[in-house]
Amino acid sequence: MEQETRIAVIGIIVEDKAAVGMVNELLHQYGEFIIGRMGLPYEKRSVNIISVVVDAPLDKISALSGRLGRVPGVSAKALYSKTGTRASGSGGRQESRG
Repeated sequence: MEQETRIAVIGIIVEDKAAVGMVNELLHQYGEFIIGRMGLPYEKRSVNIISVVVDAPLDKISALSGRLGRVPGVSAKALYSKTGTRASGSGGRQESRG
């Protein structure tokens, strides 16, 4: 079965350091879809800013972003690419759709 996937960037702001463990656990659960991540501690404001790039079906991106946003002390939003691709069930990327 093939599903359309999108590339998305999930922006995460962690305002409560106690939430870091839960954020990392959620990212681990969706690790098969994560292309890369970058975290920046912003000590002046006492927050951590994380960018996560994923290539996943829309429902997985939405689920991850929503679950992250429900963690107390965490804000998360997703920015989606406009075009998707068809991926096989094995996770391999195939041709682009326009």
